[in-house]
Amino acid sequence: MMKGIFSIIDLGASGLSAQRRKLNIVAENIANVETTRTSDGTPYKRKKVVFAEDSKKATFIDTFKNTLKGLRKTHSKHLASSYRKHGRSGEIPFVTASEKVVEPANFKIVYDPGHPDADENGNVALPDINIVSEMVDMMSASRAYEANASVISAAKNMAKDALDI
Repeated sequence: MMKGIFSIIDLGASGLSAQRRKLNIVAENIANVETTRTSDGTPYKRKKVVFAEDSKKATFIDTFKNTLKGLRKTHSKHLASSYRKHGRSGEIPFVTASEKVVEPANFKIVYDPGHPDADENGNVALPDINIVSEMVDMMSASRAYEANASVISAAKNMAKDALDI
Protein backbone atom coordinates (compact mmCIF):
# COMPACT_ATOMS: atom_id res chain seq x y z
CA MET A 1 0.00 0.00 0.00
CA MET A 2 2.77 2.42 0.86
CA LYS A 3 4.31 2.01 -2.56
CA GLY A 4 1.06 3.28 -4.09
CA ILE A 5 0.91 6.22 -1.72
CA PHE A 6 4.51 7.19 -2.49
CA SER A 7 3.81 6.90 -6.23
CA ILE A 8 0.87 9.28 -5.84
CA ILE A 9 3.06 11.71 -3.90
CA ASP A 10 5.75 11.44 -6.61
CA LEU A 11 3.17 12.13 -9.31
CA GLY A 12 1.85 15.18 -7.44
CA ALA A 13 5.39 16.43 -6.85
CA SER A 14 6.25 16.19 -10.54
CA GLY A 15 3.08 18.17 -11.31
CA LEU A 16 4.00 20.79 -8.70
CA SER A 17 7.45 21.16 -10.20
CA ALA A 18 6.11 21.49 -13.74
CA GLN A 19 3.49 24.07 -12.78
CA ARG A 20 6.01 26.05 -10.73
CA ARG A 21 8.23 26.22 -13.81
CA LYS A 22 5.28 27.44 -15.88
CA LEU A 23 4.46 30.11 -13.30
CA ASN A 24 8.09 31.29 -13.33
CA ILE A 25 8.15 31.55 -17.14
CA VAL A 26 4.83 33.43 -17.24
CA ALA A 27 6.13 35.84 -14.59
CA GLU A 28 9.32 36.34 -16.63
CA ASN A 29 7.23 37.10 -19.74
CA ILE A 30 5.13 39.65 -17.86
CA ALA A 31 8.21 41.27 -16.31
CA ASN A 32 9.81 41.67 -19.75
CA VAL A 33 6.78 42.97 -21.62
CA GLU A 34 8.62 46.25 -22.37
CA THR A 35 12.21 44.95 -22.63
CA THR A 36 13.49 46.36 -25.90
CA ARG A 37 17.06 45.07 -25.74
CA THR A 38 18.40 41.78 -24.42
CA SER A 39 21.98 40.52 -24.41
CA ASP A 40 21.67 39.51 -28.08
CA GLY A 41 20.51 43.04 -29.01
CA THR A 42 16.92 42.14 -29.86
CA PRO A 43 13.71 42.72 -27.90
CA TYR A 44 12.76 40.04 -25.37
CA LYS A 45 11.27 36.93 -26.96
CA ARG A 46 8.31 35.31 -25.24
CA LYS A 47 8.94 31.93 -23.65
CA LYS A 48 6.48 29.12 -23.13
CA VAL A 49 6.59 25.87 -21.20
CA VAL A 50 6.32 22.52 -22.91
CA PHE A 51 5.16 19.56 -20.82
CA ALA A 52 6.34 16.03 -21.58
CA GLU A 53 6.36 12.62 -19.95
CA ASP A 54 9.51 11.93 -17.95
CA SER A 55 10.18 8.20 -17.76
CA LYS A 56 13.61 8.62 -16.14
CA LYS A 57 12.48 10.48 -13.02
CA ALA A 58 13.73 8.98 -9.78
CA THR A 59 10.79 8.12 -7.54
CA PHE A 60 10.60 8.55 -3.80
CA ILE A 61 10.68 4.77 -3.41
CA ASP A 62 13.93 4.58 -5.42
CA THR A 63 15.48 7.32 -3.32
CA PHE A 64 14.26 5.67 -0.11
CA LYS A 65 15.61 2.31 -1.27
CA ASN A 66 19.04 3.84 -1.91
CA THR A 67 18.96 5.44 1.55
CA LEU A 68 18.12 2.10 3.14
CA LYS A 69 21.06 0.50 1.35
CA GLY A 70 23.33 3.06 2.96
CA LEU A 71 21.75 2.44 6.36
CA ARG A 72 22.10 -1.32 5.99
CA LYS A 73 25.81 -0.86 5.43
CA THR A 74 26.19 0.93 8.77
CA HIS A 75 24.84 -2.00 10.77
CA SER A 76 24.04 -5.45 9.44
CA LYS A 77 20.73 -5.75 11.34
CA HIS A 78 19.54 -2.19 10.84
CA LEU A 79 16.08 -2.25 9.21
CA ALA A 80 16.75 -5.78 7.93
CA SER A 81 13.16 -7.00 8.37
CA SER A 82 11.52 -3.93 6.89
CA TYR A 83 13.72 -3.67 3.82
CA ARG A 84 11.96 -4.85 0.67
CA LYS A 85 12.80 -4.34 -2.94
CA HIS A 86 10.62 -1.81 -4.73
CA GLY A 87 11.03 -1.05 -8.37
CA ARG A 88 9.33 1.47 -10.55
CA SER A 89 6.47 -0.18 -12.41
CA GLY A 90 6.31 2.41 -15.19
CA GLU A 91 2.55 2.76 -14.73
CA ILE A 92 2.63 6.40 -13.65
CA PRO A 93 3.75 8.99 -16.19
CA PHE A 94 5.72 11.69 -14.43
CA VAL A 95 5.74 15.17 -15.93
CA THR A 96 8.67 17.33 -16.85
CA ALA A 97 8.55 20.93 -18.02
CA SER A 98 11.01 22.59 -20.34
CA GLU A 99 11.04 26.12 -21.62
CA LYS A 100 10.96 27.06 -25.26
CA VAL A 101 11.60 30.48 -26.78
CA VAL A 102 8.81 31.50 -29.11
CA GLU A 103 10.25 33.15 -32.19
CA PRO A 104 7.93 36.07 -32.94
CA ALA A 105 6.63 36.63 -36.47
CA ASN A 106 6.95 40.36 -35.81
CA PHE A 107 7.72 42.52 -32.83
CA LYS A 108 5.24 45.22 -31.79
CA ILE A 109 6.34 48.53 -33.30
CA VAL A 110 5.60 51.63 -31.24
CA TYR A 111 6.40 55.23 -32.19
CA ASP A 112 8.53 56.71 -29.40
CA PRO A 113 11.29 58.95 -30.78
CA GLY A 114 12.64 59.72 -27.27
CA HIS A 115 13.32 56.05 -26.46
CA PRO A 116 17.02 55.08 -26.40
CA ASP A 117 16.34 52.04 -28.65
CA ALA A 118 14.31 53.96 -31.25
CA ASP A 119 15.40 53.63 -34.87
CA GLU A 120 15.99 56.59 -37.20
CA ASN A 121 12.20 56.90 -37.77
CA GLY A 122 11.47 56.98 -34.01
CA ASN A 123 10.02 53.44 -33.94
CA VAL A 124 10.77 51.04 -31.10
CA ALA A 125 10.42 47.24 -31.37
CA LEU A 126 8.71 45.73 -28.30
CA PRO A 127 8.09 42.08 -27.46
CA ASP A 128 4.83 40.70 -28.81
CA ILE A 129 3.47 39.60 -25.42
CA ASN A 130 -0.24 39.68 -24.68
CA ILE A 131 -0.69 40.43 -20.96
CA VAL A 132 -4.23 39.01 -20.90
CA SER A 133 -3.18 35.62 -22.29
CA GLU A 134 -0.20 35.56 -19.90
CA MET A 135 -2.54 36.19 -16.95
CA VAL A 136 -4.84 33.38 -18.16
CA ASP A 137 -1.82 31.06 -18.34
CA MET A 138 -0.83 32.15 -14.85
CA MET A 139 -4.30 31.46 -13.43
CA SER A 140 -4.49 28.01 -15.06
CA ALA A 141 -1.00 27.10 -13.80
CA SER A 142 -1.94 28.33 -10.33
CA ARG A 143 -5.08 26.17 -10.30
CA ALA A 144 -3.13 23.13 -11.52
CA TYR A 145 -0.52 23.76 -8.83
CA GLU A 146 -3.27 23.84 -6.18
CA ALA A 147 -4.75 20.60 -7.57
CA ASN A 148 -1.38 18.83 -7.34
CA ALA A 149 -0.91 20.12 -3.79
CA SER A 150 -4.35 18.71 -2.93
CA VAL A 151 -3.38 15.32 -4.38
CA ILE A 152 -0.29 15.21 -2.19
CA SER A 153 -2.26 16.29 0.87
CA ALA A 154 -4.93 13.64 0.25
CA ALA A 155 -2.27 10.92 -0.18
CA LYS A 156 -0.57 12.05 3.02
CA ASN A 157 -3.88 11.95 4.89
CA MET A 158 -4.66 8.46 3.54
CA ALA A 159 -1.26 7.21 4.73
CA LYS A 160 -1.81 8.83 8.13
CA ASP A 161 -5.29 7.35 8.43
CA ALA A 162 -3.96 3.92 7.45
CA LEU A 163 -1.41 4.12 10.26
CA ASP A 164 -4.19 4.98 12.73
CA ILE A 165 -6.06 1.75 12.00
